[in-house]
Amino acid sequence: MTMEATEEYQPASDPRYRLLGRARKGNAFEETVEQLLRGIRIGIFAPGERLPAERDLSEVLGVSRATLRDALAELQKAQYLTIQRGRYGGAFVTSDPPARSEKLGWKDQEMVEDVLAFRAVVEPAAAALAAESSLTAAQRTRLLDTLRAVSTATPGQYRPLDARLHICIAELTPSRRLAAAVAEARAATSDMLDRIPFLERNIEHSEEQHQAIVDAILGGNPTRARALMEEHLEGTAALLRGFLAGKRDEPSA
Repeated sequence: MTMEATEEYQPASDPRYRLLGRARKGNAFEETVEQLLRGIRIGIFAPGERLPAERDLSEVLGVSRATLRDALAELQKAQYLTIQRGRYGGAFVTSDPPARSEKLGWKDQEMVEDVLAFRAVVEPAAAALAAESSLTAAQRTRLLDTLRAVSTATPGQYRPLDARLHICIAELTPSRRLAAAVAEARAATSDMLDRIPFLERNIEHSEEQHQAIVDAILGGNPTRARALMEEHLEGTAALLRGFLAGKRDEPSA
């Protein structure tokens, strides 16, 4: 269903758009989704309003038009936007954006940040330590088999197998406590991921990142393994903040 083109178009030079952040290169898609959702949530893009033209919005966000189109398409699937073709077309914020399956209160929002901070410490450390370890042939095979399983997973299978890959990496280290910490972080993260839409472009990007992380571990490069894991986690964090963040981002009346 398309929307009537009745809302006045706002050019990208509008001062409101200065409140949008620019996406970083490593997680451009995820951070573009985060910034668009933030713009919808705090009223930069009001219900029923048309977003700026792609060339302008991509410049504001610091991303390519291809990345922006991917983000807009996924937000259309998630029913935050509708796309109208033709002379007066464009991307419009839906008049009634979808409600979150479970709204987050202040305590829940603090929990999200707590989990993301915990994960940002333990998982890059696990990836680096795994890369430093002298892995046996069986461990290498197990890691590759786990990567293959998540790469070929159906949408319904993906998130549990994704979690298993992250835990498998930690289990390659000599520290059982670290592996237990990663398992705890992943369990909490999975609970949050289940509250947000499954975005195909994000999954494609995650698979590329997974492959690079595994290659760094098997290549014995702890610095690269840590950096790649940090970048991977930042992408997931951007989506979780975009979909789950609440009142703390809303302007005061």
